[in-house]
Amino acid sequence: MQRNEMERLARRRAGAKMGFIVHATVFLLVNTVLFVINQQVSPQHAWSFWPLGGWAIGLAIHGLVVYGFASGGGIWRSLLAAELRKLG
Repeated sequence: MQRNEMERLARRRAGAKMGFIVHATVFLLVNTVLFVINQQVSPQHAWSFWPLGGWAIGLAIHGLVVYGFASGGGIWRSLLAAELRKLG
């Protein structure tokens, strides 16, 4: 792999990881605010857990894509190695 290709791949991986960090930070901040609003306005109804749950699923998928399947993650790396072995 040439130096330019390695730098491009490294930038892409770093960008994907930074995107996940931003996503997780916004998730925590927004859901904390929603929880506080829920407790102030209608503590008898736990409606703030619905957006938290849906968003948590999206955040988990994002994390799997960034750290599990793509950008050199373990599963992606093993699949790539298997394909390279098959090709010779």
